[in-house]
Order: sequence, then structure tokens, then C-alpha cells
Amino acid sequence: MCVNKPIAIFAFFYVFLILGCKTKFEKIRTSNNVSKKYQEALRLYNKKDYGSALILFEDLHAQYRGRSESEDLAYYYAYSNYRVRDYYTARELFKSFAETYPQSRRAEECQYMTAYCMYLESPRYSLDQQNTYKALDYFQLFITLYPRSNRVSEATRLMDLLRDKLENKSYHIALLYSDIRDYKSAVVAFRNCLRDYPDTKYAEEMEFLIVKNQFLYAQNSVENKQQERFEEVKEMYISFAEKYPNSKFIKLALQYHNDADSAINTIQTLLSNYHKTEKKYHHE
Repeated sequence: MCVNKPIAIFAFFYVFLILGCKTKFEKIRTSNNVSKKYQEALRLYNKKDYGSALILFEDLHAQYRGRSESEDLAYYYAYSNYRVRDYYTARELFKSFAETYPQSRRAEECQYMTAYCMYLESPRYSLDQQNTYKALDYFQLFITLYPRSNRVSEATRLMDLLRDKLENKSYHIALLYSDIRDYKSAVVAFRNCLRDYPDTKYAEEMEFLIVKNQFLYAQNSVENKQQERFEEVKEMYISFAEKYPNSKFIKLALQYHNDADSAINTIQTLLSNYHKTEKKYHHE
């Protein structure tokens, strides 16, 4: 097969160049000249070749312990992990920096980045929210330590986003109970959500869903518990109507109230007839 000569020559030099660069990097990486390795790591970092820089910073991390350059190395080592999106390792390194160098001009930044990396690890609301709670704790610690920092406003904004995520999770858990017809648990879950997030954007809807799920809970209860639970529906409706008289749910809520009232009347009529029959039976 005939190969174009200029292309072949170009390919040869390209491969040679790549291999040459790799050889140079490997020589530096395996070198005992820590100063040269450190300078190369900084050069790669500044060129935004964070993956290569990280390899060198990892090699240098232990070797520079106790030296004057150790603070700078710890800082760039943490950021190299952050830049390659290893937020777990970055968070631990930023945290270690803030604890090891509390008087450093970078301590505040690293304390903030500890919280921010945890924020980035917070998953979507449908998943376990352990990291979300931890991120809130880290941001609160940052604000406590640096109340006058110009990063406080951003930390507060991110905390609000994290709380929104927790609010969404709480709301959707309550909806799930309703969907699977566990009406009692739904009522409890909606109430808990309203207690934990009193300013929630879902407040009106959840107040209505409490009425709805209480009605369905009463309707599906054993007979001797129905009247009491239908009475609760009426009380819940009154509370809802007082808070949201112009709600888009008001007609539906009123229907649940009226149906509960009708159910109570039916139950009372049946009980009255039952007692009359019993009384008549005993007289006979």
C-alpha cells in the first residue's frame, strides 16, 4: 500500500513529539529533584493541565511536609483535585488547609471551599440528602468564623438552594404517601413539611392536601373511627379556608367538608336507628 510521504513524515514527528513530552514528564515525575518537580507542577497548573499537575503534587505532598513551600503546595494540591472534579478529596484537603494554616491569608477561602465542595456533592432531591445537611453545616461554620467575609452573601444564597432541595424532598415524600394511599402518613408528612418549612412555596397546596388525605383516611377507616376522623376533616377545612379564602383549591376543599358533613349525618342516623332498634328489642 502506498503511503503519502509528507503525511508519513508528519505522523512520525507527531508521535516522536508526543513520546518526547511524555518522557520528559516521566523523568520529572520520577526525579529526586523536588524543587524542579514542584516548579513543573506549578507550570502545569498555570497552564490548566490540572491532571498532570495533580500527579506531581501528589508525589510532592509528603516530601514537602514541614518546608516553607508546604502551604503553597497544600493550596494548589487542593485546587488541582477541585479542578479535576474530585470534590470529595478537594473538600478534605481544603478542610485540612484551613485547620493546618488558620492564620494564612487563604484560610478563609479554603474554609469556604470546604463547604462549596460539599455543596457540589449534594445530590438531586430524590436521593439521600446526607451531603446536603453536611454542606449546610459547613456553610454555617464558615459564616460563624468569618461573619464579615464578602463570601457570606454567596454562602447564604447557596444555603437557601440547599434548603429548597430539602423542602422539595419533604414535599415529594408526602406526595408519595398520598399516591400509594397511605393517607394517615400523608397527613403527618404534609404537616411535618409545613412545620419544618413554614415559608414553603407549597404551603397552600399542602394545606389542601391535608384536607383531602384526611377525608380519604376517614372514608377508609373502620366504622367506629369514621365520625371522629370526618370531624377532623371539617376542622381542617375551616383552617384552610381562613388562611386561603381565594385559593384555587377552595371549591374542592369545600366539597370534602360537605361530604364529611354528609357522612357524619349518615353515621349519626344509622347509630340512632340502631339504638332505637336495640331499645325496641329489649322492651319486647
